[in-house]
Amino acid sequence: MEFKVSSGELLKHLNVVAGAIHPNPVLAITEDFLVDIHKGTMTITATNLETSISTRMAVESKENGSVAIPAKILLETLKALPNQEVAFDADIEQRSLVLTTETGMYKMAVDPPDDFPALPTSDGEEILFSVERLMSGISSTIFATTSDEMRPAMTGVNVVVDFNKISFVASDGHKLVRYHALGTSTEQTGSFVVPKKALSLLKGATPSEGNVYLKYNKSHAFFRFEDTEVICRLINQAYPDFNAVIPVNNQNVLHVSRTHLLGALRRINIFANRTTNQVFFGLADNSLTITTKDLDFSNEASEQLSCEYEGEPMDIAFNARFFIELLNALHQEEIHMTLSVPSKPVLIYPDEQFDNEEVMMLIMPVIIY
Repeated sequence: MEFKVSSGELLKHLNVVAGAIHPNPVLAITEDFLVDIHKGTMTITATNLETSISTRMAVESKENGSVAIPAKILLETLKALPNQEVAFDADIEQRSLVLTTETGMYKMAVDPPDDFPALPTSDGEEILFSVERLMSGISSTIFATTSDEMRPAMTGVNVVVDFNKISFVASDGHKLVRYHALGTSTEQTGSFVVPKKALSLLKGATPSEGNVYLKYNKSHAFFRFEDTEVICRLINQAYPDFNAVIPVNNQNVLHVSRTHLLGALRRINIFANRTTNQVFFGLADNSLTITTKDLDFSNEASEQLSCEYEGEPMDIAFNARFFIELLNALHQEEIHMTLSVPSKPVLIYPDEQFDNEEVMMLIMPVIIY
């Protein structure tokens, strides 16, 4: 099997799929790229058996065929070459591949393509929405997942398909983020949980613009773009009922600048206890005072912020690190929070939502004894 291609263009496509190769694979063949050529189009695939990524590109070739090429040596060779046309000649029977450049020849061992794991497939209906909404959904929620393996479902992001929207939900038990991607059109309803690592790989393989076509079944989710597909094995656990923890009767409302609040929390947290990161909010008429005290080291700090507060005076405590993570994931300047009593969850919203999306964040307060 022979083909010619630009080394720079090939390297760009290999980098898209390379993230799916595990440094310590279960199967040796999954250290390879599967290269398949059909009618002048080359499909490159990598898998770690949990997440598989494929991408397509045009090549100059008069024949069809497949070969499994060791990823590390191919990547290192192409990275060391200047951009130029390179020729590949693969002999499957001899398990060898010769790469020829303008100035040199490089020969490497290859593997039979039949040894490469078959990829999962799905006949389900595709759901169309924008790449921008997918990226926002992942970025808004992935940080809120837990690393607690005793709660496997919550180590991933729950994706909920519901007619005209797709929701991304993540929680670690201390904070929760729900992101609605609006404006989709599908007759489907359902949900599935995607592992955090798979979402990180998906984010890296997603183009900067365009559309994504989503399919899913009981075991896998399939994300297809113009020339790339990412297949993720799902977490086989039901996600907890997150709607049950979202309060619906928070009567007190605090309006404040996100950047001012974020800056104050970062400064105050320097003086907080390193174990609890506990800070206190003192709320009164149009007044927010943030304080902390670390009795172990005799550290304390206090700041007062301008705000608009409508409700009963209240003292409520939070883990500053969790609060900072939530505020970092927002991009709007003005936010508002709704509260009920110091022991109940607090909801955080941007004052103005971006087009075709809705973001809601929840943080659990720290119980003050």
